[in-house]
Amino acid sequence: MLTASVFKPFLDDDFLLQTDTARRLYHDYARQMPIIDYHSHLPPDQIAANKRFDNVTQAWLYGDHYKWRAMRTNGVNERYCTGDASDWEKFEKWAETVPYTMRNPLYHWTHMELKNPFGVETVLNKQSAREVFNACNEQMPDWSTQALLTHFNVRVVCSTDDPTDSLEDHKRIAESGFGTKVLPTFRPDKAMAVDDATVFQAYVKKVGEVCNQEIRTLTEYLDCLKKRHDYFHEVGCRLSDHGLETMYAEDYTESGIQQIFQKLLYSVDLTKLEKNQFRSFMLNQFAEWDWEKGWTQQFHLGALRNNNRRALRTLGPDTGWDSIGDFRHARALSKFLGQLDDKDKLTKTILYNLNPSDNEMMATMIGNFNDGSIPGKVQFGSGWWFLDQKDGMEKQMNALSNMGLLSRFVGMLTDSRSFLSYSRHEYFRRILCNLFGNDVEGGELPNDVEWIGKLVQDICYNNAEEYFGWA
Repeated sequence: MLTASVFKPFLDDDFLLQTDTARRLYHDYARQMPIIDYHSHLPPDQIAANKRFDNVTQAWLYGDHYKWRAMRTNGVNERYCTGDASDWEKFEKWAETVPYTMRNPLYHWTHMELKNPFGVETVLNKQSAREVFNACNEQMPDWSTQALLTHFNVRVVCSTDDPTDSLEDHKRIAESGFGTKVLPTFRPDKAMAVDDATVFQAYVKKVGEVCNQEIRTLTEYLDCLKKRHDYFHEVGCRLSDHGLETMYAEDYTESGIQQIFQKLLYSVDLTKLEKNQFRSFMLNQFAEWDWEKGWTQQFHLGALRNNNRRALRTLGPDTGWDSIGDFRHARALSKFLGQLDDKDKLTKTILYNLNPSDNEMMATMIGNFNDGSIPGKVQFGSGWWFLDQKDGMEKQMNALSNMGLLSRFVGMLTDSRSFLSYSRHEYFRRILCNLFGNDVEGGELPNDVEWIGKLVQDICYNNAEEYFGWA
């Protein structure tokens, strides 16, 4: 029988680092690099107000649908996830769930987030819940939203914003002199959401109100959206983002799109083809506006959202009822990117997939449109959502290594609503260093730690700094 001394301690300084080279790469090269979080869902109003949370539950569990899904699976009633239970009761139920998350990334993330920033290394469970809760709460007055961003050395945060958003919070942050840049991202999903004509009409009205005009034609609609795009640019936006089930690249005529728009305004039912033609047209418009301004466009593809209709009715979207979809992307992606490239209007682009079966397709698709104008113009984005865990990150980086240039990758992001989620960057960096370290010590790469250390630092920060040009 093995004694306890044989086992590597859980979550020590060399967590996930299996070789001496991996440890050197992480501690000497990756660890100190700043963070550019170019895709997040952090609320700008909380940063502008430098919000302080009343307790760790508010900072850690509110809005975290990853944890809610695990709690529900563990038999925890919804009252303790999104309901009216007290913050202590919600924390306690999460603590009771944590031991059952072993081998789920939540087990790692939970303890990494307790260790940094709180310095709590106690394993969380039912017995330790009160001790951990109190230890974190004692420190909460020190950890405002801005203090957390500064602690994690975050240089840039990009929020996710609807075209109708005022961006007043971004302006307040910029004027405050806060050291982290907090910039908007143009997310026009609602502008092309045509499955429900009534919802679309309400959105068109909202766009018109922001632009102080009534919208009656497609031309007026596009003019208003273009003004919003211009306004976002003035406030510092350099990124767009699209959350799509799949890419849309149907053939259309402008006169046909004008007719479809009128049908939408008058609640005339559209065919599936007409809906996809409208989406295709709008995506092309946004892509050309991004190209004109030198923005980067992002496409998050493959989520099957709001699967539980009962939960959607009672709790609303973004509460943990989404899954990986099995959509086909390749042909439409090729057509969409190719049409823009053919007009020399393809801007910098990042493609994210949610289904791991699409990894190799994505890794080869980007190579079709990297034209030598800049390093890594078209990127295979980091492991996203269900894939931003050890196995998903390794598969994404291995596919990119095999079929592209991992060395030109712009690295990790949080895609999170929690200010405590920056441990995901540490997680990513440890996994990255371990991949390189294993290759060096296995004789698959030369023992040139200085050069490989440079590549690691590039992937952690430098590539993103050069690619986006913010910091």
